[in-house]
Amino acid sequence: MSLSVRPGRGCTVLEVSGELDMATSPQVREGLQRLLDAGDRQVVVDLAGVGFMDSSALGMLVVMFKALREVGGRLSLASAQPAVQSVLTVTSVDRVIRVYDSAQAAEADVVDDSTDR
Repeated sequence: MSLSVRPGRGCTVLEVSGELDMATSPQVREGLQRLLDAGDRQVVVDLAGVGFMDSSALGMLVVMFKALREVGGRLSLASAQPAVQSVLTVTSVDRVIRVYDSAQAAEADVVDDSTDR
């Protein structure tokens, strides 16, 4: 499991690679919490490097989505591989958290939303 953070267009991108499961979900949650604590409000989780996600990871993403929403922010997901996209769809998490084909598409939507205000 590896995490890296980079500035995006109007947001912060957390790039995740490896398996997202009960053993690694706490690391991702801590990474997201650090971003939240630092004042980041628009966060895109880039899942391009994630080939597997279990229910504990889904729960963590929903918890962090709610935490960001409570402070006026937004958590989006990007670049989900087919196996991960299937989990998001079957559990209907993709109806709650926006999922984009690419990190660039997610970043563009964040920029569009901020200019709509």
